[in-house]
Amino acid sequence: MTMFSTGILVLTSPLHTLPLRIAPVLSSAAQLVERTLYVHLHPGLNLGSGSQPRPVFIPPVVDLSALITRLYSNAADVCGHLDVRVLLTNVRAQSAACSGTTIPNCPFPTPQSLSHSPEVVLTDFPLQDPGQSHQVTQCLQRYTGHCYVCSPSLQSVLLHPQLMRLQEKEEGLKESEEKAEPLETYSDVVVGGTFDRLHGAHKTLLNISCLLANRRFLIGVCDQAMLKKKVLKELVEPYSLRTQRLQEFVEDIKPSLQVEIVPLDDPYGVSVVDPLIQCIVVSEETRKGGMAVNKKRIENGLPALILHEIQLLKDAHHTETEEEKISSSSLRSRLLGTLLTPPEDASHIAPLPYVIGLTGGSGSGKTSIARQLEALGAVRIDCDKLGHEVYQPGTAAYHRVLEEFGSDLLNADKTINRRALGRKVFGNQERLKALTDIVWPEIALLVKNRISQAREEGKQVCVLDAAVLLEAGWTDMVHEVWVTVIPEEEAVLRITERDGVTTEDALRRLQSQWSNSKQVGHANVVLSTLWEPEVTRKQVLKAWNLLQKRIQHRQEGHALVTTSAQV
Repeated sequence: MTMFSTGILVLTSPLHTLPLRIAPVLSSAAQLVERTLYVHLHPGLNLGSGSQPRPVFIPPVVDLSALITRLYSNAADVCGHLDVRVLLTNVRAQSAACSGTTIPNCPFPTPQSLSHSPEVVLTDFPLQDPGQSHQVTQCLQRYTGHCYVCSPSLQSVLLHPQLMRLQEKEEGLKESEEKAEPLETYSDVVVGGTFDRLHGAHKTLLNISCLLANRRFLIGVCDQAMLKKKVLKELVEPYSLRTQRLQEFVEDIKPSLQVEIVPLDDPYGVSVVDPLIQCIVVSEETRKGGMAVNKKRIENGLPALILHEIQLLKDAHHTETEEEKISSSSLRSRLLGTLLTPPEDASHIAPLPYVIGLTGGSGSGKTSIARQLEALGAVRIDCDKLGHEVYQPGTAAYHRVLEEFGSDLLNADKTINRRALGRKVFGNQERLKALTDIVWPEIALLVKNRISQAREEGKQVCVLDAAVLLEAGWTDMVHEVWVTVIPEEEAVLRITERDGVTTEDALRRLQSQWSNSKQVGHANVVLSTLWEPEVTRKQVLKAWNLLQKRIQHRQEGHALVTTSAQV
């Protein structure tokens, strides 16, 4: 069957039966939708009555809150590639629905625009008679078109054949005779977080918050000061991108809300000074933070907020080094070894050997990774070793260094005393540049010679192990840039243990180099040796296998172009 980029799933089953249906329904939907799946809840909707049903307001109840949590949890398990969004436009307390002048009884006075236009509408509605299939699909299309702006060629698909096996289980479920417990809602609601790479746990938090909020929704988003202790903080998306995605998501799920997104520079933000906020949504993990907010509010003469706690979502796919809950840090760790940004055009250099420029700060484990790549079949070019070669007596760099910095640098055997040379340039950017202007071009010539030698030997991959790859501008010699990162405190520990220097000296060394974030900004692939060696080994193997696929794809593309040109 045709795959669609974006779809709407209209769930019509009663709330008490939906928990059984969510996983198989999502699994079926994932066979048809590739990117974004909107979920529209209308329990009890009858698409087979012969008359056209109209959208109505659904009251916010506790069961609905639990259902949303389950829906995102199941989505993470069975269709993690899909961007699932539960729409709440038609969910509102009756009093709130009646109070608006523009929305008397209908949640959709005009069709709602979504950030991605749906191309297909799906439903779990069960047919009583196979002969009514056409009537139901037509009815579903009209209903959906009344609610949302969809593709003019909107198609409809009934998922009921895949769900028949559930009917026996559902028959055993008795709908509670007690009236559904209403969910307390509030005028103004606040949440805070990093919101890096919106995932199911974020969406649950945002959806429940929107369910609770009637008027205004404030979102505090961690800015730079609040990211310092985040795992792989260099891979956290820029603040502007995170806020843009938040804005789009909330506008999709509940456009009637007044949304305010503000930067968080401390754990409290506006939540401790805004007198209109009534409720803060927290998780089991952030409850203490919510309590700290209330303590500050009371100190500021403001009433305490209602703490609405949601449960954490379990990550069924987590590894031994990742958190059990769905988290951004786990998602960031899964990016290690993958291609984060496509390589720039390198048509000015030979396609083979494919050259990886590997760099990273002092203590980052760059050389150990280079050696692992060498063991996998790459030719390792050690730029530190080549740096020693260019200082050898008789070389061009040798004579130029002596001319620039004086013959008092010579040892008794006429070799350059590099420690004495280091003292002459230390702390003097101008003198340091004079030295690197001499040495770096000479190292680059040696690198090119090694690459040419590897090409003559028929080697497929070279790894340029270079601490100064980016500073020296050697990226014009490589096809891809790979960067290794570890937190500064871990780097300091490694440097002091390895080199026997003081913590202050280690910090000075790191601060004289490009920061992790600056290096990652130029990276195609990022790796980290923060965890156990076996974890690093798996990262490197993943990166290597993905690299082989890219090289093969590139060669196939080149062969296709060559064949087309000949034709």
